[in-house]
Amino acid sequence: MHIGLIGGIGPAATLSYYDKLVRSFQRAERPLSLTIAHADIKVLLANATVDNRAVQGAVLADHADRLGAAGCDVVTISVLTGHFCFQEAQSLTSVQLVSAIDPIDRFCEAQGLKTIGLLGSLSVMATHLYGQLGATRTVVPEDFDQVGMTYIEMAMSGQYSDAARTLFIEEGRKLCTEQEADAVLMAGTDLGLAFSGIDPDYRVLDAVVDLVQR
Repeated sequence: MHIGLIGGIGPAATLSYYDKLVRSFQRAERPLSLTIAHADIKVLLANATVDNRAVQGAVLADHADRLGAAGCDVVTISVLTGHFCFQEAQSLTSVQLVSAIDPIDRFCEAQGLKTIGLLGSLSVMATHLYGQLGATRTVVPEDFDQVGMTYIEMAMSGQYSDAARTLFIEEGRKLCTEQEADAVLMAGTDLGLAFSGIDPDYRVLDAVVDLVQR
């Protein structure tokens, strides 16, 4: 299978997908065929902020068409924020788009996780992952504006500060202790930068890992 990845939104998210895909295929002793298209994170964020699904859907569909022309069998979007216009994009391209949200729902249900906390972009948290989780309840930080703005800064730069890491870890802890989340989902692919190599004393879910293993 030739996999297409709409990346660039942002750089750390793209690298995370690429790294995990390579490792997964190596473990399975299977050859990896992968093509990446670079999308503009500023365009995505501008459209997501005002819920301009038609425009961003057309942008993503164009990338999917190009990946399809390059021989890709399926295409996925490297960030969950890009899923706000998933249906619109799919309606405009004949290439199969693979949702990163559906596997999250199935995984949580299989694991008995009834409530998960969300950390990610403003639009992801404000809409509770665009209402695309059917079986899993979600909770978000009380001050999700600060979390969302800090996340966007990290996503655009591909780097995190100690203050940002502390914020994400503490807000995740509050989701578990104050809002009774069974686990915290890194609902921003780039959050792997902040959570890498640490044990926050609560369960953290990585959407990239679950989709890649699928």
